[in-house]
Amino acid sequence: MSQTSAGVPARQSNSPAAGPLIRNLALASLVANIVIVVTGGAVRLTASGLGCPEWPLCTADSLVTTPEMGLHGIIEFGNRLLTFVLTAIAFATVFSVWRIRAERRDLWWLSIALLAGVPAQAVIGGITVLTDLNPWVVGLHFLASTVMISAAVVMVNRSRLSALDLQARHAPLADKSLRPVLGAIGVLSALTVVLGVVVTGSGPHAGDHGAARNGLNPDLVTRIHVVPVYLLVFALAVALYLVYRRGADARVRKAVSVLAVVVLAQAAIGYAQHFLHLPIALVALHMLGACLLTAAAAQAVYIGFNKQVPGGAAVALAQAQAARKVRFGRRERTGRK
Repeated sequence: MSQTSAGVPARQSNSPAAGPLIRNLALASLVANIVIVVTGGAVRLTASGLGCPEWPLCTADSLVTTPEMGLHGIIEFGNRLLTFVLTAIAFATVFSVWRIRAERRDLWWLSIALLAGVPAQAVIGGITVLTDLNPWVVGLHFLASTVMISAAVVMVNRSRLSALDLQARHAPLADKSLRPVLGAIGVLSALTVVLGVVVTGSGPHAGDHGAARNGLNPDLVTRIHVVPVYLLVFALAVALYLVYRRGADARVRKAVSVLAVVVLAQAAIGYAQHFLHLPIALVALHMLGACLLTAAAAQAVYIGFNKQVPGGAAVALAQAQAARKVRFGRRERTGRK
């Protein structure tokens, strides 16, 4: 076992750093998974959920929309077409990782997971159509997308690891006092999104004028939904205090700060849409906010907990150099005495 120049234990590794193509495709996958959620929201908010009443065909006799189906058919079919864009990105990612799959099994399995998520999502989307937009299935469709967004966030981070980062085995960037708070933030973020889906299933935007709702009281489930939001805001306040008061790594400070901004913006939009009786524009913005919340929470948890983060080895080196300067200064002052 060797050590990095920062005095951090490292293992000899031939694992290559990912090239720019893999990094760009990982980012494209993250963006595409968010975009398809937003366009799916547009389908629901314009009551176009059954614009294509069949699946996998658009109608019983046609793969594509027909003129008789009007604007609703175009909107629904347009969202279905985006699945092919997501598929193309996923296949391109798998092919780009293929040549280094033996050395970078982390990227290989992440790319496979993101590819496998596309047909899984397509099947769930088909079930939503065949069940006439059952709100629980629609909710599952959204939650599956949040899982893919989280996986894409990890893929983005792993693709940015340098050769030095791949060898380093430094401690997690979040210290022992911060890690439990970040864990709570991850759980509360997930609970917030899940309960938000339940609220959506009780609301008026069903995706079609004849679609059923989940039968829950909208006001009651909204009040339940805000409980983890309040707890999340409190946990973030504690995390912000810890990262700034105790001089945490800059990457952790940035991740927590970005998450705090997203949560506050999302909470403000949530309150506004509730008191303004759910205008379509704000509901769409809230859906985008849920995706950004998922991504920001996944980023904060990954940066805080993982032992390999982009630039982590360089951070460890700088910290070790600073520690050596402090020790040298102390010895110098002691020698003078």
